[in-house]
Amino acid sequence: MKNKKKTFFNLLIILFIAAFFVTPLGHYGKLFLNRIFATSPAEIAVAEQQKITDYDWKLKDEDWNFFNFEVSKNRVVIINFWSSWRLPSEAELASIQELYDDYEGKVDFYIITDELQAPVEEFMAKHEFNFPVTYQIIGEKSPFPIPTPPHSYVISKSGAIVVNEEGISDWNTTEVRSLLDRLMSE
Repeated sequence: MKNKKKTFFNLLIILFIAAFFVTPLGHYGKLFLNRIFATSPAEIAVAEQQKITDYDWKLKDEDWNFFNFEVSKNRVVIINFWSSWRLPSEAELASIQELYDDYEGKVDFYIITDELQAPVEEFMAKHEFNFPVTYQIIGEKSPFPIPTPPHSYVISKSGAIVVNEEGISDWNTTEVRSLLDRLMSE
């Protein structure tokens, strides 16, 4: 009897683990874990901050119109590189949406993808995100190396890269809000 209980328990554990990898339960479980383990992005020490010297960077807005990053010169900017097919990006974007809801119009948000417009619009609608999507133009010069998503930057009014965060972060924290408030007041 003890052996049957042990076998049943082991089988139950195997089924749970398999479900985590091949069912929607696994997708939502991984999202949940990504969000739980995401931390607030770290500010770079002032002495180590690099400055953007050239804001000439051509991008496309959510309506597929070209514009230049120069419109954000002398403004506080959050840049996030993401991909709809990358689970960490999906987990991170919920916290960016919350931050955008409170800082829209005060901070420039560049939530950048290199994907086609139709799948991005579907992804945005599915998750009820309403922050503006920016489309990267492949091969276009940029003020910094284009990273693999998810990756984010916070840029001060003076062009200093204050945050250079690789991987998933929780953007809806008091630390981020304090940083943005301080940068806006400079």
